[in-house]
Amino acid sequence: MNSAVINVFIDTEFTDFVDPHLISLGMVTEGEEVFYAELPYDIGRCSEFVKEIVLPMLGYAPEAQIGREDLCEKILHWLCSVRVGNLDVRICYDFQTDWDLFVGVLRERIPSWCSGRLVADRISEPLRCEYHRLNLLPEHHALNDAKANRYAFRESLGER
Repeated sequence: MNSAVINVFIDTEFTDFVDPHLISLGMVTEGEEVFYAELPYDIGRCSEFVKEIVLPMLGYAPEAQIGREDLCEKILHWLCSVRVGNLDVRICYDFQTDWDLFVGVLRERIPSWCSGRLVADRISEPLRCEYHRLNLLPEHHALNDAKANRYAFRESLGER
């Protein structure tokens, strides 16, 4: 871990690849503090994959359900709570749409001490799969996938 930065791993689930609308957002720090939110969605915008795989995993955490209008403030509050001192927060994502949806939710109000970093080339696929298997957690759930990415992240993929 770079001691000058706090890494926050993020994952999202969204309606489809053509016109993505956020359905859920999961974030986890290296210290395992978590943020998870589920938003109202229009099932008519959802792909068949999302209807079959993603949507059945929603609704098990009623406290995670939030309206779009409150999500920005809730995220900003959480980011401030996990920030240590004056350290920068780096949002680590493995897919560009995750970052785009995150920025959209924050309505371009990203704090100056917060930046994004594409880390797809730093996620070990075998370790990501191992995380899901060892923890008996299904893929395609935003928080599970954010945790798996945190587990599988290596600054150099030669690390174990």
